[in-house]
Parts: sequence; structure tokens; C-alpha cells
Amino acid sequence: MNVIPERLESAVVARVADVEEEALRSLLSRYALRCVQLALQEKIPGSYWGECEAGVIGDTVYWRGDTPVHSVLHEACHAICMDRQRRSVLEGDAGGDFDEENAVCYLQILLADELAGVGRLRMCHDMDLWGYTFRLGSAAAWFEQDADDARRWLLAHGLLCETGSIAWRMRR
Repeated sequence: MNVIPERLESAVVARVADVEEEALRSLLSRYALRCVQLALQEKIPGSYWGECEAGVIGDTVYWRGDTPVHSVLHEACHAICMDRQRRSVLEGDAGGDFDEENAVCYLQILLADELAGVGRLRMCHDMDLWGYTFRLGSAAAWFEQDADDARRWLLAHGLLCETGSIAWRMRR
């Protein structure tokens, strides 16, 4: 099992301002998602939770510099994991069922490995700090030991390859 590096134990969650914005845009553009960064004082459109949390409307993800990276990836993964019909009316509340939510969390952790300075350990740490809950008590334990259903869901919908690698396509 992976152990969170000591330097992360007391750290706050990673924010968009802490990562290379172009890398985040490039990552999401692989899914043809549009990205809009707002000024710090602006309200984030399509944010389910409000405040600094990312927003999503259709195929557009909104954030500010103070938005947690985990929030951006989570909302983006909701758009990736839903079918076109649902995505066409998406505005803030992604809906979906338990299995889809687990798939969103799983893909979010995988995508974190594509961002320099983030990675899956940091993503799991930040998810735990922010209050995501998993049966095994942590995002990392869930990802490593209890996420077979999420992997199967992603495979069934063509979002993962048989090898477990990211397929880089939206759900159809």
C-alpha cells in the first residue's frame, strides 16, 4: 500500500494556482472539454457546491486559481462519464448513480497522474482532506483494494482500455 509522503501530511489541498494551468487545459482538451479560468472574485458557473468549487456546464469546466485541483478533475470526470444526452443538459448537478460516481472518482485519480506535481497519492490525500468518503476509510485504500466495480464500469463504457490505461474518450 502507498504511504502519503510526510511533506503532504499537513499540506492543504492542491489548488489550480499550484499547478501549470496549460497542463491542466491540455489534459482536459484530450476529451474535447473546454476550460474557463475566472478571476478570483468571480462566481463559478455550474458549481454544484459553490464557493471555490469547480463548475461544469455541458462540455465546459470552470475554475478559479483557488479552486482545488481535485474539484476540477472530479467535475471534468462527471462530464466524461455521462452520455451525450445528459451532458447536453448538464449544469452543475451531474446526477448519475452510485456506480457512476465511483467511476468518476477512479478516473479522477488516474488523471491526477497526468499532472506534474499532483499524481494519485496527492489526489487521494486531497480527496480525504476535502471529505470524500470510502468504505475502507481513505481514497487510496479504496482505489487500491476496493475499486473493481469502478474499473469494470469504466471498461464497460469504453473509458478504460483492457490494460487499465486511460482510453482518452468521452462516454458515448
